[in-house]
Amino acid sequence: MIFSTLEHILTHLSFSIISIVIMIHLMNLLVHEIIGLRDSSEKGMIVTFFSITGLLVTRWISSKHFPLSNLYESLIFLSWSFSIIHIISKIRNNKNYLSAITAPSAIFTQGFATSGFSTEMQQSSILVPALQSRWLMMHVSMMLLSYASLLCGSLLSVAFLVITFRKNIDIFCKSNNFLIKSFFFGEIHYLNEKRNVFKDTSFLSFRNYHKYQLTQRLDYWSYRVISLGFIFLTIGILSGAVWANEAWGSYWNWDPKETWAFITWTIFAIYSHTRTNQTFQGTNSALVASIGFLIIWVCYFGINLLGIGLHSYGSFTLQSN
Repeated sequence: MIFSTLEHILTHLSFSIISIVIMIHLMNLLVHEIIGLRDSSEKGMIVTFFSITGLLVTRWISSKHFPLSNLYESLIFLSWSFSIIHIISKIRNNKNYLSAITAPSAIFTQGFATSGFSTEMQQSSILVPALQSRWLMMHVSMMLLSYASLLCGSLLSVAFLVITFRKNIDIFCKSNNFLIKSFFFGEIHYLNEKRNVFKDTSFLSFRNYHKYQLTQRLDYWSYRVISLGFIFLTIGILSGAVWANEAWGSYWNWDPKETWAFITWTIFAIYSHTRTNQTFQGTNSALVASIGFLIIWVCYFGINLLGIGLHSYGSFTLQSN
């Protein structure tokens, strides 16, 4: 009774605080950034992190096993992963470019887990025999940490593509408009327009320089976060293979979950390869990461919707990894 009450309090406390954090982020976007509000949002994420940590520890103590016995617990752990990525990135860099992704991701994940499941589905369940292994913590935690890292990095790549394509479209439209005017209004108007263009060059160069800096930061952080997630994913797949050999007598069974995990790993292996080649860096690697964003959701959530294969206990009623 005490544990269930504590879980209820921590669940709603973390969800309420992270909702306030999102409101603060929206206020900073709509109006001029206020330092006090920014500091409050960072403190809110720290409190949220400890609240979710307390929730997971409480469920661990009450159930006497690592709290990943159903999809609800895996979503809570995923939300915790987004929170810890947010805090670590803040510690490493005072200008937290990941906060616009990690905070909304944490609230949407926890919001879905809290309101999208019935009370019965949120209850901790007894582990099925296949999950009663020391590999549970290693494999599932690594997979969920990899999902969180890869999703954050992929969203940064999507932002990189949006800013890059928008800049290219603006340049294309302005150049076309300039050529059309010069064609219809003759040489005098063309020279006047050209003179005005040179006057605005310094302003445009200033804007383009800051856009260039922003895209470079997004590309840098995307690569760093995805690289971390790729390491977690590799460890998760290898530990899962060892666990599968113990549970089912084979390292690899081409189960739907295993197959999509391998596809996910392949996509981000291709991404890592494109980063080593100067020709494919930037837009090309960001496109690969954007594809990986969709693949991750199929691997994590799509297979759980079907509830098929050896990982069928990863459906809406049982374990998810």
